[in-house]
Amino acid sequence: MATRKQEWPEAGDLVIATIQNVTDYGAYAKLDEYDQQGLLHISEISSSWIRNIRDFVREGQKAVLKVLRVDTEKRHIDLSLRRVTKREKIEKMLSWKKERKAEALLRSVAEKTGLQLDEIYEKAVGAIDKEYGLYEGFERAVKEGPEILTKIGVPENIAGAFAEVARERIHVPMVKVKGVVEVSCSKPDGVKVIKEAFMNAKKAEKYRDAKFRFYVIAAPKYCIEVLADNYKRAEDVLQKVTQNVVSSIEKAGGHGVFRREK
Repeated sequence: MATRKQEWPEAGDLVIATIQNVTDYGAYAKLDEYDQQGLLHISEISSSWIRNIRDFVREGQKAVLKVLRVDTEKRHIDLSLRRVTKREKIEKMLSWKKERKAEALLRSVAEKTGLQLDEIYEKAVGAIDKEYGLYEGFERAVKEGPEILTKIGVPENIAGAFAEVARERIHVPMVKVKGVVEVSCSKPDGVKVIKEAFMNAKKAEKYRDAKFRFYVIAAPKYCIEVLADNYKRAEDVLQKVTQNVVSSIEKAGGHGVFRREK
């Protein structure tokens, strides 16, 4: 969740930390998300025997650590490295990187709108974070436009800036699926019927989150190619576009058959 920094973590939290000082009994680490320092005792560094502590941690290293205990009165935090699984480390690091990027994107939104960052947080971040997650909100704005944000209460000027910044700074990976449709129409204007079927499908089926195109393989075979951010969505769009083309030709007295290509 992308919000203002909290003062203290809670026991059980995974945190991103920078190792600051390594000693014989452990290491002191700065919690990047909280502006606090914690102690990583040598007994919590590894389950195996430690010959040299610097084989496991070193000054300047970024690490994913688990919070064991928090004493706010003594301003003391106990941390663990050995209790963090490989999967937890990967997921936490990825989440942290997304949060950092989202915060940088927010500064760009503030610049585009001429608003203070606090105003952006107040008017938009809470709603976006609750509905999608902040970084995911930027990704949705790339794929579906600013309307995806205005519908949850984000002011139009801020939603527009979100979408603009997202398009400039976020690359959403796309997947491709395709199939072949074989169509024919024996009527005198059969060529026109086929051409219009493809043109009408392109006009009728418009998606913010997917792209598609047609091209001739060798008449009467035509390829329909769809790009989307995931295979399920790509397959759905491919099916709808194909049905549109085939049904148009069949209504005009022609015939159409679709074959999915792997």
